Amino acid sequence: MSDTTSPGVTAEALAPPCILVLFGARGDLAQRLVLPALYNLKRAGQLDERFAILGFDHGDVSEAAWRRKIGDALRAQAASRGGEFQAESIDEDTWRWLSKRMFYQRGDFTSAEDYRLLGKRLEEIDPKHDTQGNVLFYLATAPRFFGTAVTELGRAGLVKQTEGGPWRRVIVEKPFGHDLESARALNAQIADVLEEDQVFRIDHFLGKETVQNIQAFRFANGLFEPVWNRDRIDHVQITAAETIGVEGRGSFYEPTGALRDMVPNHLFQLLAMVAMEPPSDFTPKAMLRRRSEVIEAVRPLAPEDVVRGQYAAGSINGSNVPGYREEDTTSDTSETETYVAMKLAIDTWRWAGVPFYLRTGKRLRTRTTEVAIRFKPAPLAPFRHTAIGGYGPDWLVLHIQPDEGISLQFDVKRPGYPVALAPVRMDFRYRDWFPQQNTVGYERLLHDCMRGEAALFQDATMVDAAWRIVQPVLDAWARQPATEFPNYVAGSEGPTAADALLALDGGRTWRALTPGRTRPPQRARTQAADKPAGKAGKVRKAASAPAAKTAKPAVKKAPAKPAARKAVKKTVKPAAKRAPRR
Repeated sequence: MSDTTSPGVTAEALAPPCILVLFGARGDLAQRLVLPALYNLKRAGQLDERFAILGFDHGDVSEAAWRRKIGDALRAQAASRGGEFQAESIDEDTWRWLSKRMFYQRGDFTSAEDYRLLGKRLEEIDPKHDTQGNVLFYLATAPRFFGTAVTELGRAGLVKQTEGGPWRRVIVEKPFGHDLESARALNAQIADVLEEDQVFRIDHFLGKETVQNIQAFRFANGLFEPVWNRDRIDHVQITAAETIGVEGRGSFYEPTGALRDMVPNHLFQLLAMVAMEPPSDFTPKAMLRRRSEVIEAVRPLAPEDVVRGQYAAGSINGSNVPGYREEDTTSDTSETETYVAMKLAIDTWRWAGVPFYLRTGKRLRTRTTEVAIRFKPAPLAPFRHTAIGGYGPDWLVLHIQPDEGISLQFDVKRPGYPVALAPVRMDFRYRDWFPQQNTVGYERLLHDCMRGEAALFQDATMVDAAWRIVQPVLDAWARQPATEFPNYVAGSEGPTAADALLALDGGRTWRALTPGRTRPPQRARTQAADKPAGKAGKVRKAASAPAAKTAKPAVKKAPAKPAARKAVKKTVKPAAKRAPRR
C-alpha cells in the first residue's frame, strides 16, 4: 500500500498493483496523453507503490533513452501550455518516482517470438515491484494491429486468467473498426481470446469531468429530469467543433474522415449520456447497459439526413490556413469529409418525435464542444396579442469544453416601460466553484480500468449498434463520391447545406459557434419565430425550401497545391454570409 497518497485519498480510491504494458510506447498518444495521465494519477496519490510501466514498441532504443524522451515531452508540454497536459511545471519527485518504474522492450507487434520475450520481461518485473501478477495491456497502436496484438497475446498465454488469481485486461483505442463489417470481425477476433469483462474499449470523451457530470446533473437533481422528455424538449443539438486541421495526420485522416473519426464514438457517447434512462443503481454494469440501450434504439441514418463538407483555405484567429487538399499529407483530389452534420431519431417512449442534430468539423470558427437542449415554447402565450410579442427560445446548454459548465437561457421582463421581454442567462462555471483540475481526460479511465470498472467504456453491443447507424451513409458515399468539395471556408461555421438540413425541418437553426460564453442575442419586439405554431411554421418552411434547394457551395474548388499555398499567403475570401443564429 502506498504511503504517499494525497490528503483525503482513501484505500478504495487507490488503483491496485499492476504492470501497464504500453504498446506503441514511442508514439504520439503515449507521449501526449497516456503517460501524462499516469503522471497526474501519481500526483493525485492514486497509483499504488507496487506499479510499473513496460513500453513495448518497434523502435530499437534503450530504456534510458526512452525515459529521457518521455521526460522531455512532459516538460515541453508543461512549458507550452497549449496541449491537454496543463501542469504549471513538472514535479521532479513525481517524475523520479514514475521514471524508476518505466521499462522498455523492443518488439514487433506481429512477432510471436517477441511476445514470448515480452512474457519473460513481465516475469522479471513482477517480483521486483510486487505487482502481484496483474497486467494491463494498452494498445496505443495503429488500428490495424489491434486484432493481431490480442491474438498474439492469447497465443503467448499472457492474458489467461483464473478465478481468484491475478487479472489481465486489455485497453483498445479508437477507432474500433472502419465500418460495420470490420467492427464485427474485430469483435469476433477479440472474443476468441478474451472474456468481455477483460476488454476496455476506450473513448477519452467519457474521461472528461463535464461529460461525467451529465449523469449527476440529470439524476442527482429533481429540477430537470421531469422535463427531460418529448413533452417539453423541442430538439437537441450536439456540437464538437475544432479550429485545427489534420495536423500532419493526413495518412490517418484520408481513409477515415470526420464521420468515422468522431461520430460512432465521441458524439454517440455524448448522445447516450443525454438520452439514457435512469439506471436502477449506479453500478458500472447498470450504467453501461443504459448507455448501450440508447445507441441500440437510434434509427439507422438515411443519406438525405446527413451533410458532409471539406474545408478550403481561409483564416483562423487572424492567421491564413491552407485548405484540406493543400495540406502536405493529403491528396490534391481528396474526397474525404472534414465536416459532417446529421439528424438522428431515437425510437424510445421518452424521445419519440424529438430530433437530435449532431455536427462536427475541422477548421471551424471556434473550438467548442457542447450539448444544447432547446425547450418547447409555453403552451399558451398570454403576451401574444400585446406589443411585447412572443417568447424566445429557452435553452439549456452543457458546455463540455473549453469553457466547462452549464447555462440556462430564458426570458425576463426588461426594466422600464413599455413592457418588453429580453433573453438572459444563468451560468455555472466549473472554475468558479472548484479548483482547476489539470487532467488530460485519461486519468479516470485508466484508474477505472485498473479497478475493473467498465461504466465509462463501450461494450461489443454498443460498438456494433453505432456502426449499424452510420453504415447506410458510408455505403451511399462509397457509391456517390463528393463532387462539390471543398464547400466551406476555414474559419466559417461549416457548409450552407448544414443550415438547410435544419431549416427544412421546422425552420430550426444551429446555435452560433462562439468562443466561450457570449450575451444572449437581443430580439426584436416581434418576429415570426415567436408566433404560434401552424401557419408560421409553414411560412418558415416555404421560405427556407428554395434557398436549400438552390444552395451552392460556399467556395470554389481549390487549385493545385502549389498555387493554393501561394494564394493563402495573399488574401482569403470571406465566408458566405449566413442566416443569423440564436
